[in-house]
Amino acid sequence: MTPTNAFSIDVEDYFQVSAFERNIDRADWDAMPCRVEHNVMRLLDLLARHQARGTFFTLGWIAQRYPGLVRAVSDAGHEVASHGHGHQRVTQLSAQEFRADGRRAKHLLEDITGQPVIGYRAPSFSIGAGTPWAFDVLHDLGFKYSSSVYPVRHDLYGSPDAPRFAHRTPAGIVEIPPTTVRLGGRNLPASGGGFFRLLPYPVSRWSLRRVNRVDGKPAIFYCHPWEIDPDQPRVPGASKRSRFRHYLNLDLTYGRLDRLLGDLRWDRIDRVFDDQIRGSS
Repeated sequence: MTPTNAFSIDVEDYFQVSAFERNIDRADWDAMPCRVEHNVMRLLDLLARHQARGTFFTLGWIAQRYPGLVRAVSDAGHEVASHGHGHQRVTQLSAQEFRADGRRAKHLLEDITGQPVIGYRAPSFSIGAGTPWAFDVLHDLGFKYSSSVYPVRHDLYGSPDAPRFAHRTPAGIVEIPPTTVRLGGRNLPASGGGFFRLLPYPVSRWSLRRVNRVDGKPAIFYCHPWEIDPDQPRVPGASKRSRFRHYLNLDLTYGRLDRLLGDLRWDRIDRVFDDQIRGSS
């Protein structure tokens, strides 16, 4: 039987992405026109149309300003998980700062939903070989799983030698990596994000189906609310590379997600990996 895959959304707004951190001061976030509420509601409608559920890795910063949006996600039957509070990469924080950021977001999300928050995804997949202490902190905070280590080679993130599939870390927390396809001795990204917008849709569908068929494993897909928003404000002063990565094919993403949700079976991360996660308790 074909595995059910895990659909996930990193709930952050366009001005909070790491690619623009040199162009937009964190202190100016409150002055930026937010578009996340409308975009998340569109994604909720899309998921409902396909009778699919997903995991929403939500920034505490967003939850603090839009608690009704977080409740709408939870009330629709989706998993609310943590993306940290301020979208700072783990490599930018000390262990103490990471703990405070993680605790703040977790408590906030739990207060809003009335449900335990057991999942965490680091901004920009920034847990890696240089931050092994992060799993100990997550475990201490009560998280059961993480989806934070992308086993690819990339200029902004990635741990190409990390395991490709769900595994228990020495800290006891389960790491559920974004999906890769193994070809030519390399791990190639197949989990969504910019590559989903860059490559023709059939390539993504083939990659995810290959993981289901050849590896016999569920795939983990991710996207962002801003990726379905071609009318979002343009960030002045951004580099050509950042503009290309961020704005490429924004007008095509919603339609591609519509096809993807119809072509494969999807559910929340905590349900797809329930056996592994419960085994870590």
